Amino acid sequence: MSKKLHLVSLGCTKNLVDSEVMLGRLQEYAITDDATEADVIIVNTCGFIDAAKEESINTVLDLHEQRKENSILVMSGCLSERYKEELQAEMPEIDIFTGVGDYEKIDALIASKQSTFSPEVYLATEKSGRVITGSNYHAYIKIAEGCNQACSFCAIPSFKGKLHSRTLASIIKEVEMLVEKGYTDFSFISQDSSSYGRDMGMADGLIALIEAVEAIEGVKSARILYLYPSTTTFALIDAIAASTIFQSYYDMPIQHIDDGVLKTMKRGFGEEKTIALLKHMKSKKDAFIRTSVIAGHPNESQEAFEKLCGFMETFKFDRFNTFSYSNEETTTAYEMEQIAQEVIDERATILGEISQASTLASLEKMVGKTLTLVIDGESDEHEFLLSARPLSWAVDIDGEVLINDTSDLPITYGKYCKAKVTELVGTQLLATLINEEVAGRK
Repeated sequence: MSKKLHLVSLGCTKNLVDSEVMLGRLQEYAITDDATEADVIIVNTCGFIDAAKEESINTVLDLHEQRKENSILVMSGCLSERYKEELQAEMPEIDIFTGVGDYEKIDALIASKQSTFSPEVYLATEKSGRVITGSNYHAYIKIAEGCNQACSFCAIPSFKGKLHSRTLASIIKEVEMLVEKGYTDFSFISQDSSSYGRDMGMADGLIALIEAVEAIEGVKSARILYLYPSTTTFALIDAIAASTIFQSYYDMPIQHIDDGVLKTMKRGFGEEKTIALLKHMKSKKDAFIRTSVIAGHPNESQEAFEKLCGFMETFKFDRFNTFSYSNEETTTAYEMEQIAQEVIDERATILGEISQASTLASLEKMVGKTLTLVIDGESDEHEFLLSARPLSWAVDIDGEVLINDTSDLPITYGKYCKAKVTELVGTQLLATLINEEVAGRK
């Protein structure tokens, strides 16, 4: 009888890629959703902000309570890396600790029941042998690790290090290998994707990547996640918009819009240049713009906060996330005078309400439009509804469109279809299929 593995991947999609690498190294294990029957339990943790850290710790402790006798509990990833000394001293429940450098060695670590923390941050390549999860047509491609930015609120460079880009040849080889396996839709990710290749002397690395991916036969659709304002150029925005493969999808966290707060945040870009980039994105046909903002960063006056709210209301982002400021040791904002937590919470709530209204306005604009989408499967809402994702939306984070009329067309999950959006019910779009098996290109 084969041994069983239960793996929980927390945090971002970059973490998910590393989790998929571990799955690739542990293919002799049968995957189980039931932690109580698993021989090995792995939690790939997130250590970005307090909420993520709390979720990681609680998840590990909950699984420890559920685990069967003689099972192995592994804690890996960012939280484990960031607090390795403290966690090893304070969490005897964990059998194996490992950080962000040893994903490809997870089989050896489990076999030896030893903890280890490599000095180098791991970056998956085409040779990693990872197992893609969650889709039969979409895959994430990690193009770099680390970050050269020095944002005042962010601790990631302290445990992920400086920017380290993969070679373009390595990325293209991985995409080609996945196309051969039937994958057609790709999301290219890193901490600061618009800086891709700069550590290798590439002035326009992301543009070169776009051109190279376009030349791969079998790629139907792609998007880039996590642009950074000061490294995003007008030329890059134009290249994305002009591509027949890459969606006009712009995910650029601005964090704030007030010059004083942006300076305190060490963002390297002020209000005027940020708005110019956003307006250039918005001018592109079928542009979809996502961002994130922080509520309650030190030095955010009431006036600065109201300015941020006004901008978020008027610009009408398709989606934006609000993060409550989290005071993280090893960051330059850690020693600054802090804003009261109740004020932070209040501001986050206000921005959250603006976000909901902004999303609703974006959804309303889609009613009556014909979209290219992919059917992912049966909806959680009802067995007679199908869950689909427009190619212009990112996987998991931008929502779903429900197909309530298939027009009696044959249904195959993972196929590209045309559908007309018929109505918006609450915050949910409904659509009717028009035809099936269409090209995914713009």
